[in-house]
Amino acid sequence: MKITYFQDTDTLYLEFNNNPIVETQEINENTLVDLDQQGNIFAITLEHAKSLTDLNAFSLKTIVAPQLASSL
Repeated sequence: MKITYFQDTDTLYLEFNNNPIVETQEINENTLVDLDQQGNIFAITLEHAKSLTDLNAFSLKTIVAPQLASSL
């Protein structure tokens, strides 16, 4: 997963895999979704990101299922 913020255009780009993009769908005026050949989400583009998100509060949390935690 790769997250890129383009400050000059206030655009946030979240890329989930390396598959080729075959289609882009507009969800609304600020959100685009890129799809791969299987129809899976490849990436999400958020225009005007500062007004839609709190970029300074970014965090990543990993939650392990209880049954898996005991085997770690």
